[in-house]
Parts: sequence; structure tokens; C-alpha cells
Amino acid sequence: MFDTRNSICHQVADQARQYFGERVFRTVIPRNVRLSESPSFGMPILLYDPGSRGAQSYLELARELVDRQGGISGGGDGSSQA
Repeated sequence: MFDTRNSICHQVADQARQYFGERVFRTVIPRNVRLSESPSFGMPILLYDPGSRGAQSYLELARELVDRQGGISGGGDGSSQA
């Protein structure tokens, strides 16, 4: 999780972007109390608090991953390309 108040987080993110370039996702998962609480309740964040910043960030990361992969593969017939 990324804490905007912590300068080391910014330094590590910058170094990762410099080294890995476009392979680093644009989406950042912010430090969020609700994200920290959800495992204690035995629930994924998308069930525990789907409207939280953390949950929304994970959804954005999933969208970014799907976009990078060229959309969801398969023709709707249950098959997928590996």
C-alpha cells in the first residue's frame, strides 16, 4: 500500500518506474484503514467496503490489467487463450 505522507514510498515508486518503465502499473493502492480492517473480519475489501478508496483502487488496477492484456480473452464459449 502506498502512503502519500511517507517520502520513502515516493522514492521507491520513482525507482521502480525508472527501472521497470511501462511495466509498472499506473494505479496506486493507497494506505487505507478499511483495507487493513477487512482481513480481521475475514472478508475481501470488495465485500467488506466496496465503496472505499482501497476497494476502488483495486478495481482500477484490475481494469488496467485487463486493458494491458487486450481485454478479456475467449469468445464467450468458455474457452480461453493461454
